[in-house]
Amino acid sequence: MFFSKKSSAKIEREAPTMPSAPPSLELDAVTVSAENAHGQTRNIIDHVSVSLTAPKTAIIGLNGMGKSTFLGLFNGITRPSQGIIKVCGVDISERPQITRQSIGMLFANPDAQLIMPTVLEDLELSLRRHSSLNRTQRLEQAHKLLAQQGLDDKADQSIFSLSSGEKQLVALTGILAVEPQILLLDEPTTLLDLRNRTRLINLLNSLKQMLIISTHDLDLAETCDEAVIIHNGELIYHGEAHEAVQQYRLYCEQGFPNENPAA
Repeated sequence: MFFSKKSSAKIEREAPTMPSAPPSLELDAVTVSAENAHGQTRNIIDHVSVSLTAPKTAIIGLNGMGKSTFLGLFNGITRPSQGIIKVCGVDISERPQITRQSIGMLFANPDAQLIMPTVLEDLELSLRRHSSLNRTQRLEQAHKLLAQQGLDDKADQSIFSLSSGEKQLVALTGILAVEPQILLLDEPTTLLDLRNRTRLINLLNSLKQMLIISTHDLDLAETCDEAVIIHNGELIYHGEAHEAVQQYRLYCEQGFPNENPAA
């Protein structure tokens, strides 16, 4: 399908109320504009409309074309200049807490989201969102979650002593601990060696969450159900993942729409 243009240690929180609708993400005529150093305005995302409902969707495109900006629209990192964003059928401008309740995000660099001194402490911090668990229960649950990922021997280890692959798995375990419906992943395999890449992909394939994966890893993209191609802030293709990757390779060889192939 083608397209044109207070202290959390002392306060017990209520468990978030999840929306009853199936997981879905929707953009309706969304534009993200920004000024450059010369005061000129350009559209980083240009009037994009799309509905994402597949279990796994890849976002592919060249560097600097708007993939991370597109991904960030769904959890509030990116603010739209115009248009409507819906998460599980809910307009996030009317209920912004829906993003915190329903969405987790794994950044390309796990150092951006691992903030506690040790692995166990970092995971226990994530679990504080569960009001039904006291600290002892959170620590027990953290040990259990680490064991499930083969990281139980890392519990008391410094975050800074972990490999990139181990950091990525710890960060992902912390996100999954709060059971989001939707998981956004920004270049999840970039820092990983082959062994940890395989380990991560196997984990992703086992998850029940809806996954949206921004990636240059075309092999990873092809494991998804659908893919979208972002170019110059526009969504130029949305379809079955294998076909989308083939189309992307063709664009890279022969030129993108409205672009000089020699450019």
